[in-house]
Amino acid sequence: MVVFRYDRSFEGLLTAVFDAYAHHEFPDMLLGEADTPPLFFDEMVRIYTDSEKSTRVWNGLKRRISESALYMLPDAWLSELPGVDMLLFKYMRKAIDAPCSIELNFGDADVMELLKIWKSVDKERLRVIQFVRFQKTVDGMFFACVEPVYNVLPLVLDHFKDRFHDQKWLLYDVKRDYGFFYDERETTEVHLDAKQWDENGRLNEDSAATDELFFQKLWKGYYSSMTIKERINPRLHRQNLPVRFWKFLPEKRK
Repeated sequence: MVVFRYDRSFEGLLTAVFDAYAHHEFPDMLLGEADTPPLFFDEMVRIYTDSEKSTRVWNGLKRRISESALYMLPDAWLSELPGVDMLLFKYMRKAIDAPCSIELNFGDADVMELLKIWKSVDKERLRVIQFVRFQKTVDGMFFACVEPVYNVLPLVLDHFKDRFHDQKWLLYDVKRDYGFFYDERETTEVHLDAKQWDENGRLNEDSAATDELFFQKLWKGYYSSMTIKERINPRLHRQNLPVRFWKFLPEKRK
């Protein structure tokens, strides 16, 4: 058994593909820096992330699959599912070795599994876009917490930059403890030590703008008044608005 150890980054995975072809040696298992190796293996290969190598692999894939199939790879990577790196490695190897594009070969189990994962990630991306609720802070910035199943924050940035391009905002993933701050010019990844919100993502009173709680009450009142009680369908409601998002929505808080 050949084991590749790398830094668990997408660029590191592309570098692993490059090194595998360069040395004509392909892994049976991929491990991160801190992962425990199996009890029995023949060789441990250390992969050092190299931007030049990863770029060459990426450009090679561009010539073999369509742009939509190409960008499924980093999107699926953001699923963070166990074994997704090995699935992507096998997919990229098949794409490189095949005489024609493999993206429509739905008889291939790896192609179908990758497509399934990508659909799940893209669905979560859309849900985050739909259910984000920004709160205005005392310094005029807008803040929102999210807790997505997959690491989709990088996939929603373009949407929010386009929609709120003239405002400063911070979108924070409380599950992974990182976020992105936009200052009307560019986005910056941030990690916050001091949390100024409660477990439901609601800003502390000294952090929220003076009229923020008032507008939350107005929105909650509007939401309640628009509800037609005779047509309430709890099952359909939970299907369209998953319960795991409720704690971050002002209209659903008690």
